[in-house]
Amino acid sequence: MAHVVCFTFNPFQENTYLVYDETKSCLIIDPGCYEANEKTRLMQFIQQNRLTPVRLLNTHCHIDHVFGNAFVATTYSLGLEIHEGEEAVLNFVPQVAQLYGIPYLEPSPKPTHYLVPNTTIEFGNTELKILFVPGHSPASVAFYSAADQFVIAGDVLFKDSIGRTDLPGGNHQTLLDSIQKELLSLDDDVLVYSGHGPKTSIGRERRNNPFLAHLV
Repeated sequence: MAHVVCFTFNPFQENTYLVYDETKSCLIIDPGCYEANEKTRLMQFIQQNRLTPVRLLNTHCHIDHVFGNAFVATTYSLGLEIHEGEEAVLNFVPQVAQLYGIPYLEPSPKPTHYLVPNTTIEFGNTELKILFVPGHSPASVAFYSAADQFVIAGDVLFKDSIGRTDLPGGNHQTLLDSIQKELLSLDDDVLVYSGHGPKTSIGRERRNNPFLAHLV
């Protein structure tokens, strides 16, 4: 059985996720750790639970989701895995940092592997299907566990809201199409772990999310 642990990091209050199972292998998804104490919190949890990070994944490459890429890649000798369509977003992060006035002292490494939609991420005894959910960014992906009924959705779907689409590469209709095709097709009981804010469920958002009312 896979376990999902959330850490909220950096000035954007971004959710970083660890996913691990009984083998103690774990994924690190969207490491947003920026301050030294945030990196320490992440590392201490991994050490205390005797986890072995085996893959570093980004759902998408906006600045708040990649702050900790370099730290994680270096600390655990991991290559970065993203969708190929997010590489231009990743390359633009230093300029975004300048626009926000945020020091970007540890630039993300380049990807070593591209995530392919409708294939699976395998680690330990766990499999996560890669879902292609563009719209918030050009090539966002989500990670879905059919066995454990959860999806790590990045900034695509939130409790009572959806991702913003006013950033470069965003498109509102594309985002709605992605949600309808890839997320609303999942069972109501599937938990949604979002890139910001609390977890929710597909069923709750199907019933209550005002942005999705015309899709149901």
